[in-house]
Amino acid sequence: MKQCISAVTLVVEDYDAAIAFYCGQVGFELIEDKPLPRDKRWVLVAPPGSNETRILLAKADDDVQLGCVGNQTAGRVSLFLQTDDFYRDYDRMRARAVVFLETPREEAYGTVAVFQDLYGNKWDLIGSA
Repeated sequence: MKQCISAVTLVVEDYDAAIAFYCGQVGFELIEDKPLPRDKRWVLVAPPGSNETRILLAKADDDVQLGCVGNQTAGRVSLFLQTDDFYRDYDRMRARAVVFLETPREEAYGTVAVFQDLYGNKWDLIGSA
């Protein structure tokens, strides 16, 4: 048997702004953007070359969900973007105005730097050790 996590949800304020950030600034690919009932959309983005896990951009429905945008994991890093060339992606993302909260540092698991998305969610950019 083989299983995988196919998608994780990221609650956003606006589909198009989130697509612009993740695809235009971070460099992800738009995998799917299909209309759903009640002005919803099925929007999947993923890093280039990613074959399994996607990010489902889900527009907040109500005040409770809207209150979680940007803080879905209580201020902790919630998502981890692994790369085969840390400085290539770090430099490219900085040139596209992605906000990094620290300078790169070396850890046992690789080179890492925390960045935030347009809503303040924290991500790790990680280059293999």
